[in-house]
Order: sequence, then C-alpha cells, then structure tokens
Amino acid sequence: MEALALERKAEQNRELRERLMQLKKERNAIILAHYYQRDEIQEVADFRGDSFLLAQKAAQTDADVIVFCGVHFMGESAKILAPNKTVIIPDERAGCPMADMVNVDGLRKLKAQHPNATVVTYINSSAEIKAETDICCTSANAVNVVNSVEGQDVIWVPDKNLGHYVQQKTDKNMIIWEGYCNTHDMLTVKDVEEMKAKHPNAQFVVHPECRPEVVELGDFVGSTTAIIKYCKESDCKEFIVGTEDGTGYQLRLDSPDKTFLFASKYLVCPNMKVNNLKKLVKCLETMQPQIYVPPHVADQARLSLERMLLVK
Repeated sequence: MEALALERKAEQNRELRERLMQLKKERNAIILAHYYQRDEIQEVADFRGDSFLLAQKAAQTDADVIVFCGVHFMGESAKILAPNKTVIIPDERAGCPMADMVNVDGLRKLKAQHPNATVVTYINSSAEIKAETDICCTSANAVNVVNSVEGQDVIWVPDKNLGHYVQQKTDKNMIIWEGYCNTHDMLTVKDVEEMKAKHPNAQFVVHPECRPEVVELGDFVGSTTAIIKYCKESDCKEFIVGTEDGTGYQLRLDSPDKTFLFASKYLVCPNMKVNNLKKLVKCLETMQPQIYVPPHVADQARLSLERMLLVK
C-alpha cells in the first residue's frame, strides 16, 4: 500500500511540475525559493537563496511575475525592490512570528526615547517596520552594517539573539529589541551536546539567530548562505547543523559525500513549510495571493534596503 501511495504522489508531482513549466512560460514568471522551503519547491525554483539574495534577484529579473516561495516579509522585500513586477506567494498564511514581534508604535516610542540612535533592522521584518528604519541588514552583513553607521547608539530590531551576536563584534551601544525566531530559539545546549557526544568527529555549524549559549558552541557561526558555503568548502565530512532543516536540500546537493545531521528534530519552521507544489501551481493559475505594499511605505522601506546595499 505504501509503495502505491508513494508512486501516486510521484505521478502527481510530475504532473504538477509539467503544469508549472507551462504556466511559467505563459506568465513570464520566475520562481524564487528560500533555503527553508520544502525540497519539492526548491527542486523547481529558478533561484534558491536567503531572503536578501532572492530580493536582489527580484530586482534584477526580466520576468513580469515573481513567485516568492518564502514568508510574507520576503515577498514584501521583493515588491519593494521591484515595484513594477507582480509578486505572488503560494500561501498568504506564511508569516514570520519574529517579524510580528515588533510593531510600529513600539518602535516609534523607542526612537523617541533615544533620539540620537540609528535604527538598524534585520531584513526579517515587515515593510512598515523597514519604513521606520534608517538601514536594514541581513545575518551575513549585520556586523558591517552596524559598524558602518554614524553615532554610537544603535536601536536593533527585532532579533535579540542576532543582536547579542553583533554586540560581541562592535563598540556601538546597542539597544536590543526582545524578539526572536521561534525555530532557532528552540535549540538548546543540551540538544547540541547530546549530538556532539554521539558524533564526536562532526563539526557544529550554527546560525546566529540561535541562543547565545548555543552559538558559543559553534565550530562555525554564520548566515544560512555562509553555512552552506562553509560546509561545501570544508574538508570535514560530518556536520551537526544548527539552522532550519530545509537547508539540508542545498547542503546534500553540494556535498553528496558528506553527512548532515540536524541538531534537533524541531528545527522546522512551520510557516516556511505551509508552501507546497500544489499551492505553487495554484497561485500561478489564479495569480493570487498578490503582495501589495502601499507606495508611501514602499518608498521609505526602499531607502533602508538601498542604504544596506551600499555597505561594503
């Protein structure tokens, strides 16, 4: 029975992929998939990457339609950088709890309390928050961005764990918002130590969105893209991975001869996983749901993203 079900699913996926190819041509569409998406989505994507790289691809593409397989704020970033394109996502329920942990009123109050501070916002945030921001950053360039700003005081939103990591690498006075990524924040020292005991030859690679005491255990600390690059280039053959499990698709693709063990079975972002192949095809058929960012918000938010692009 199980074999039959798997066969049926494979046949369904073949049909969906064929339909997808046809729709892509008809709509002149490009499919962008975040590294945390399901394998079946990453397989059909034109580009796989982190949220920032994909937003850049959106800005550079000749396609009329951008299908963004990620979470809502990523689709917004694409729309902000490519305002004349149609941006659609497979499921509008794909939100980001961390992005939702900061609100405009709260941020404005904090700005009023620290009028001389520069607001640095992690790209994992809503368009409205980006519009209240001086400059955005990614986990890859966060340290460089914070060090690049004038003045000593920095309001950092929304991720306290990444903020703590940056704080170790800058002389700036950082006022850190209390947000976090539910998925990365779940990983504990105990999880990592148990895995290290079972796999003593493995290196632990970890994302700075994890808790500070977990990040301290890392043999390598970096953004999703940096982790993928490090594992590909490393001589080590076995890795314990401290980031979302969708990353495994690219890791295995780059290094089929290496072993990747996720540090916990809970490293799964439920929001990233709401997208699937069926929804991807449907959104191209119906051209819904579309991402809309009010022009005045987009113009302000674009400034904070463009300033980030200028930081070397």
